[in-house]
Amino acid sequence: MKKILLILPIILPLVMMAQPMGKMDLINQAKKEVGEMTPKKLKNLLDEAGDVIVLDVRESEQRSEGSIPSDDMNAEDFFAITRGNLEWEVEQLIKDKDAVIVTYCRRGGRGALASKVLREMGYKNATTLKGGLKGWANAGYPIKTGLGTTVLKNEK
Repeated sequence: MKKILLILPIILPLVMMAQPMGKMDLINQAKKEVGEMTPKKLKNLLDEAGDVIVLDVRESEQRSEGSIPSDDMNAEDFFAITRGNLEWEVEQLIKDKDAVIVTYCRRGGRGALASKVLREMGYKNATTLKGGLKGWANAGYPIKTGLGTTVLKNEK
């Protein structure tokens, strides 16, 4: 009993300091753990036919907003799995645990959380696209839509 009483003053303050994490805390922690790839770096990898898997983790209805375009050379490296189904579907689609995987969503939050889960599942090189699809578009890169591929321009 004395051993427990001696440890209690050390452990109790630590337990009391631990606060539940909010959504943004979880997202920011995930970004720190998995890192973020800039749109420019991803664009360069895609243009150079680098070995990279692009994984859209948005909900299916959000995909109507557009997506990062693939071409004939890399279409087999583009996947879409909703964040909610990731753990159940990814191992059937992506077998190589050493592959470079860049996840994305609309703004980057779910992409970061998805990359963290992928790392926990053994995908060593999972990261997320900084700013998500919005960051990609704001960098001036093309978006594939139902109307074809387009570049969004900021008007001033």
